[in-house]
Amino acid sequence: MAKRITAQLLPDFDLADQLRTETDIADYLTLVLAENHPDELIHALGVIARARGMSDLARSSGLTREGLYKALRSSAQPRFDTIQKVCLALGIKLVAQPIENSSSRTNIGKSARRAYSVRTARSKRSHSADSKSTKRISLR
Repeated sequence: MAKRITAQLLPDFDLADQLRTETDIADYLTLVLAENHPDELIHALGVIARARGMSDLARSSGLTREGLYKALRSSAQPRFDTIQKVCLALGIKLVAQPIENSSSRTNIGKSARRAYSVRTARSKRSHSADSKSTKRISLR
């Protein structure tokens, strides 16, 4: 008679144990980024951080160990500069690629240009707050 295996007898699976090389880490993060889900990105960075060692990563990123754990927990919404620090410490570069669907790409491009124009104009306006002249924001 075959021996019956229950879920409690199976070893716990930890993805961090599988991320042994730089290529493993890059492939995993690429898959996560393709899903386009911010929570999964934070989770993935946490898994990668555990694979590399939280203390070492905290030291090289300039964050405290506790701050790193806090930034990468499941309910966290870390600032982009924190994500940049973690990625830099991991030796990871996030890369932007165009979306395959051309109609989505066009709409996103127009929105991005519009948002950039507004932000740039606001930035210029706040830097020249001393001047009495008003500047118009041009939206295309």
